[in-house]
Amino acid sequence: MDRSKLYRRFRTLLIANRGEIACRVIRTARTMGLRTVAVYSEADRDAMHVALADEAVLLGPARARDSYLNVERLIEAAKKTGAEAVHPGYGFLSENAEFAQACYDAGLVFVGPTAGMMTAMGSKSGSKALMEKAGVPLVPGYHGEAQDDATLAKAADKIGFPILVKASAGGGGRGMRIVRSAAELAPAIVSAKREAKAAFGDDRMLIEKYVDNPRHIEVQIIGDSHGNLLSLFERECTLQRRHQKVIEEAPSPTLNAAQRDTVCAAARKAAGAVNYVGAGTIEFVSDGKDVFFIEMNTRLQVEHPVTELITGIDLVEWQLRVAFGEALPMQQDEIKLNGHAVEARVYAENPTKNFMPSVGKISTWRLPAEAGGLRIDAGYREGDTVSPYYDAMLAKMIAWAPTRDVAIDRLNRGLEESDVRGIVTNIPFLSALITHPKVRANAIDTGFIERELTALTSTAAAPGELELCAAVAAIVSDERRAAQGGVSSPWQTFGWQPVGRRQRNFAFRVGHGPEHKIVLNYGSGPSTLVIGERELAFTFVPKEGGFDLTLDGVKSSVAAVIDGHELYLRTRNGRFDLHWVDPFGGETEEQTGADKIAAPLPGTVVAVLAEEGAQLEKGAPILTLEVMKMEQTLRAPYAGVLKSIKCKVGDIVQEGIELAVVEPSGE
Repeated sequence: MDRSKLYRRFRTLLIANRGEIACRVIRTARTMGLRTVAVYSEADRDAMHVALADEAVLLGPARARDSYLNVERLIEAAKKTGAEAVHPGYGFLSENAEFAQACYDAGLVFVGPTAGMMTAMGSKSGSKALMEKAGVPLVPGYHGEAQDDATLAKAADKIGFPILVKASAGGGGRGMRIVRSAAELAPAIVSAKREAKAAFGDDRMLIEKYVDNPRHIEVQIIGDSHGNLLSLFERECTLQRRHQKVIEEAPSPTLNAAQRDTVCAAARKAAGAVNYVGAGTIEFVSDGKDVFFIEMNTRLQVEHPVTELITGIDLVEWQLRVAFGEALPMQQDEIKLNGHAVEARVYAENPTKNFMPSVGKISTWRLPAEAGGLRIDAGYREGDTVSPYYDAMLAKMIAWAPTRDVAIDRLNRGLEESDVRGIVTNIPFLSALITHPKVRANAIDTGFIERELTALTSTAAAPGELELCAAVAAIVSDERRAAQGGVSSPWQTFGWQPVGRRQRNFAFRVGHGPEHKIVLNYGSGPSTLVIGERELAFTFVPKEGGFDLTLDGVKSSVAAVIDGHELYLRTRNGRFDLHWVDPFGGETEEQTGADKIAAPLPGTVVAVLAEEGAQLEKGAPILTLEVMKMEQTLRAPYAGVLKSIKCKVGDIVQEGIELAVVEPSGE
């Protein structure tokens, strides 16, 4: 390849991605004086990354294969805007060798490794053969070309169960299944192949010995075109769910200095096997004693900020300087480790409903300021819409501190001060996770979240006096603001009138629970609230995002969002969703037929797993949807007969559409 075409200085950069990573790349590129070009689908017309860029080009319809995965349209967008280089971000085409080659053929600088390096390291099976030759330790497994069922079954039997079946291409937990017996193997392979084909266009599988109680360690590396190759310490990403990382930290609290040196040297050896150029990550699994190579990601990782915070290095800037053809600005011994950083991935998903993705318009987006060691990399804003077509990650919250304990405390404070409404997020779950005593003690493995899921997703506490009084303040504040044309005045005295006293009754409910009653007394004297036998002195002063509530002489800061009769409150006791019971009555509960199986979100039917007329046990699989690039199996809610199937494989269905009907057994 012509080196002058691979690496050269450029002024205009096209970011072939969306969401948080597109915003992240745009910010650094602009600080370097570069013009930026965003691309977008029809679903992303008003997205944050489109607004941040200097120019933006429509690629096509919402589905990724028609837009963000369309190589021809991406190349056309670069030519149309005069872009000389392309940054692929992560996900989508970031590890696609054909895309890297297409950029080179079009005369564009690809900010990343060459197609040849990607091909060598992007295939999990191919990279393992290369690592074996280079002397990098491997997990026992099968990485061969033969993909027939008999070969895979024989390999699994030889390795010994439990095993891990996973896609040779791609990552993010897609196309990956844990198999604990021979009977589970065939259906696991079918499902993993289907998911891998949909996500990566490649359904080749490899098989590895599954390491029980494993820890996930990875090393950030970066190389330039002058033969320099550096490691930037390691990250630990052991807290995972369904093979997807949830919390990442750097450095690993598991390794001592000698182990750190060993794993970083192994990572440099692995990348050096292909004379790697660009940013990449060498991933290892540890059984507590040894580390084994599992794969290389030939791109920037989602969790790269924790490395940036402990090294003071902007990895996107270094990526761009390498693409310019510059040498890396530091030597290995100049890279110093400073403090500890922890990152949490904020997703639009409902942890209490099996982490079902959540879609819709973000009505409230309040995150704390980036100060005191807190960093927020976001891809969404208030008013943005979360669509069902892409990964559900909204933002990343990262905290740095001199020690791990303080970094965890700072991250938790940031999560506790975040209010996102209109969609459901995993923020409370993340807070519960990082404050778990075993996480604090680093007594974890990759199965920790699944084992502790019940405790981590437990129902929120019932509202107490503070929350009920805050609910009254929220309603009165909202009514006053509406009466004043949306303007709040902190100088007003709540409920004051020259003579007489008045009384107002309120009732609140959490879910389908009992009503909580409270009485507001106001007028010529101080306002009070009566709950049961207690009467509490009560005042509040509105402020941005809520109010300061003084209750019996104690002032508390309360965040509040009110939407009709639905109230969201955040107090010192946590987050609460309350329903204000209509004071004029007339409320009814919506009745739904429990026998109907409906689409929980928009998606594509990828498998029908039962036939009409079949006798089903409770929990029996009926059909599988692909939602946000992940498969979701819909199951029988109780034992009964599958009366009808109202869809077929390939159907694109909208949220709430009836897909099947189960008739309960007449027991």
